[in-house]
Amino acid sequence: MNHSRVKNNQKRLKRAIRVRKHLRGTSVKPRLSVIKSNKHLQVQLIDDDAGKTLCSMSTLNAEFKGTDLGKKSKAAAAKMGEIIADKAISLNIREVIFDRGPSKYHGILAELADAARNRGLQF
Repeated sequence: MNHSRVKNNQKRLKRAIRVRKHLRGTSVKPRLSVIKSNKHLQVQLIDDDAGKTLCSMSTLNAEFKGTDLGKKSKAAAAKMGEIIADKAISLNIREVIFDRGPSKYHGILAELADAARNRGLQF
């Protein structure tokens, strides 16, 4: 049983590396990284050159806690996409590189990306 969990985790890491090896964020065009767990979502704007996180958003934040948006859902993803886009625009960032990690681009990730695009981010 433990061996299969380790093997699945290794496959997940290989998928993430395969996607991320082509992506590199800069201060002008940072990487929009989405982390999806079983219960929550996290989004970060990352400048890989400086090794800094410019801004971040999560369903664990205080504004989402105790509401319907406090867990992973399409509604929470759409709201997070809008908020992260507004934060990016306030930092004078219009273009980003979308990093989906090991997850497929559908469902919750697509909802988050569409909401960010509708707010003015380009990727």
